[in-house]
Amino acid sequence: MEHTKSSKDKMIAGEVYQAMGKELFAERQYAKEQLYQYNNLEPTKIKARNQILRKIFGASTPRIYIEPPFRCDYGYNIFVGDNFYANYNLTVLDCAPVRVGDNVMIGPNVSIFTAGHPIHHEPRIAGWEFAKSITISDNVWIGGHTVINPGVHIGKNVVIGAGSVVTRDIPDNVIAVGNPCRVLREITEQDKEFYYKNERFPSVEETDFED
Repeated sequence: MEHTKSSKDKMIAGEVYQAMGKELFAERQYAKEQLYQYNNLEPTKIKARNQILRKIFGASTPRIYIEPPFRCDYGYNIFVGDNFYANYNLTVLDCAPVRVGDNVMIGPNVSIFTAGHPIHHEPRIAGWEFAKSITISDNVWIGGHTVINPGVHIGKNVVIGAGSVVTRDIPDNVIAVGNPCRVLREITEQDKEFYYKNERFPSVEETDFED
């Protein structure tokens, strides 16, 4: 007997599906309940918040920190690498897998959307939608108010400028910015010397280290 795919199977596989069924609704509700706790814990309850993330995420490490409020659809489609930081108001519509590498920094008010809807109004009104996986590679910094759209792959060591709308893949080792987001230039060895325009990093002798 041929197995009939569920809406969840179709969603994760990147096929068109309808999200109105009981299974997916219940899973979204569960994620909302967990994140309600996450977003309303006292600021000092860092370990308790991380336990919630590790409970709902598909994979993560102990070294993740997401400033509340944080929102996602399901949680189990989010796979986060080591040393991850996201600032306030991160939203992840994780209908398809969202894979984040190591040493990734995300600014405030960033939105990551795997979910999409038909262009024509009739199938859209009928509730059809789709989801395409997003990948953010190692050592990426994403500026505040960026939107990352379905199916995008961001390469290693990339900087995405604030306010960008990323609609296509971004290669390794570049600065990209704009709406739609485009490559501005490559990141070079000279960038090690400067932290902002023509302002240089201090030398080792000038650096103050806290005890």
